[in-house]
Parts: sequence; C-alpha cells; structure tokens
Amino acid sequence: MAKPIYLDYNATTPLAREAADAMRPYLVAGFGNPSSSHAFGIEARQAVDRAREQVAALLGSHPDEIVFTSGGTESNNTALKGSARELRARGRHIVTTAIEHPAILEVCAFLEEEGFSVTQVPVDATGLVDPAAIARAFRPDTILLSVMHANNEVGTIQPVAAIGRLARARDIRFHSDGAQAVGKIATPVNELGVDLYSIAGHKLYGPKGVGALFVRRGVTFAKFMHGAAHERNRRAGTENVLGIVGLGVAAEIARRDLERNAAHMAALRDRLRAGLAARIPGLRVNGHATACLPNTLSVSLPGMRSNVILDELASIAASAGAACHADRIQISHVLSAMGVPEETAMGTIRLSVGRETLVEEIDHAVEEMAAVVARLKSAREPGADRREQSA
Repeated sequence: MAKPIYLDYNATTPLAREAADAMRPYLVAGFGNPSSSHAFGIEARQAVDRAREQVAALLGSHPDEIVFTSGGTESNNTALKGSARELRARGRHIVTTAIEHPAILEVCAFLEEEGFSVTQVPVDATGLVDPAAIARAFRPDTILLSVMHANNEVGTIQPVAAIGRLARARDIRFHSDGAQAVGKIATPVNELGVDLYSIAGHKLYGPKGVGALFVRRGVTFAKFMHGAAHERNRRAGTENVLGIVGLGVAAEIARRDLERNAAHMAALRDRLRAGLAARIPGLRVNGHATACLPNTLSVSLPGMRSNVILDELASIAASAGAACHADRIQISHVLSAMGVPEETAMGTIRLSVGRETLVEEIDHAVEEMAAVVARLKSAREPGADRREQSA
C-alpha cells in the first residue's frame, strides 16, 4: 500500500538528508562527552560549538545566546518557569494570549498554582492579537510576556516586533514561542525585540528530541534543569551531540533556502486553497489572509465532523481542528478563541505543506477531499438511505 500524501508538516517534518548525513559519524565514532578535555571530548565540543553558530546565524544572534534543550516544550518551560522564579521579587503577573500552544498555557496554569497571576489576551476572528490589547493587560506587577510568533493551527503570524517594543518600554521580559515560525519565515530576534525565543528541531527538518532557546545577553533565569554547569551553567545535562549536530545543519539549510522554500510552500498552499474553494461549496478558511505562515491552511466545513472526513481521506495525512467523541466534541481552543461557531469548528481540517510537497500531490488532495466531502454530504441528505436500498 502506497503511503498517503503528507500534509501535516506543522506536526513534524522529515529529517533533512544533509542533517542525517552530518549526524551519522556521531552515532558511533564521535561519542565523546563535550565536557571532557581529551581528544574525544574536544571533537564533540567542536561539533556542538559549530551547531551553536549555525542556529545563531539563522536567528541573527550571538552563538553564546543559544542554549540547547530537548525540544520546544523544554525551551518554553525553561523560559517561563525560569523567568517567573527569577523575577518574582518584582511582581507575579504574567501576560500571554488565548491561542498559545499547550506548552505555554499549561506552564502558565502551573505557575498560577505557585501564586502567579496570568492574563490571557483575546484575539480577533483571524487569530491576530492587538498590541494595544497587550498593553492594556500590563500591570505594575507584570514581569513576563509570552506571545507565540506564529500559530500552529491556523498559521496567523503575530506582530511580535510591535509587541516587543511595548514590552521593552515597560521593562517586561518578552518570550516568544517560535517553533512554527523558524524555517518558514524570517526570525531575526534582534528585530523582533524578544528576550527569549524557543525552537523545536523537528519542526524545521531536524531531529526530534532536540531544541534551542535564544537567551539575550544579560537575561538570567532560574535553572529548570539542575546538575552540572553545562551550557554556560544554564541547562544541566550532557549535551545531545547527535541531535544538536542535526539541528545545526537543519538551521543552516533553513537559512540558506528560506526564500525559495517559503515561495514554494506559499504557491502550493494557495493552489490548495483555491482548488478546495472552487470544488467545495461553503468552505471556510481560518486565519489571517496575509499575516500567515506560507505553508498553513486551516479549512472548516460547517455541519461536518473532522474525524469523519479524515477517516475517509485514505491517501491524505492531515490534522483535525476538533476531537470528536461519541458523547462530546472537543473544539480546538484556538478556534474557540477566534469565535468560530462550534458547528463550523467541528469540521475543521489543518493542511500544512512542506518544502518537499509536489504540485501533483496538491491536485490529488483537492480531488480526493472534494470527492469525500461530496460523498459525505450526499449520505446526509434526506432519503439517502432509501435511494441506496432501491439501488
């Protein structure tokens, strides 16, 4: 059986061939501990340092501002928990948005249990947060702000630079979850004005289980991982040399091919959107029309259930915008925050293309989705059962 067409690149990406090739020597021969002073350790340390330079180049930062972690979730936990505990003498108020990834919202909920206060700023119908609303949420005791760069479900890109200026004016530490943005759009951390910025390796064709946190020079935080003084005493634990090498090469590729890949993905995303809109009456597109990731398309089919649609799409791998169960429907918190009606949200599909997606795959996806939707709608029409029996 042929593998389905992969249109779920926001969930994870395949490991880049160049990254895999760079990692192979460290599976066996390059096994040294980067903290060791002998030749084996020096070889590993040099590999980690090279990767640090590659990630820094992608972000436009200094290499010593890059801390390697186990992934985006650890980076987010480190940024928020570490900053909250470091700054709590100044205040206990945190500001975020209603559409953040669970790796932010769950951390905020945890911090509330520790006595911090959290304000979730709402977004508009396109998933965009208003910088003025962020400013209104600030209080004299606000110490930390976290706003994702780009949304993982609908692709809306937030005005991070404008928000960063507001945070700097109030001396509020600013973190942004860049997991979905890095490798798809430009992410110059100095222009964005962030103090902390999270990266997940597997979202940009690097390996799973590795990530990075940009930490602006001068920013300190309580350590999330305790132990020896690895990563300039900011993250304890022997570095994952194999994964870090892969992340470094993935970052180098992303920087080198950013414009070409973004143009390719945008063209395919637009082709997919136009094809579906032409073939499926009543199709709704979620997210901002222009401030959006080049690869992400969230569509809703009112009156239908996303899990039923996905079950019928035999040759397409995609994601649902709602979890449907026998007794209830769990709508995505992102769609709820955007005010998408439940009847519409329950039929939401997220399609995300990648740099390896082909035009033929997009055209096939359009044809199959249109056919599935037409078949499901026909089956729901009054008298459908009687027509099938008479046939």
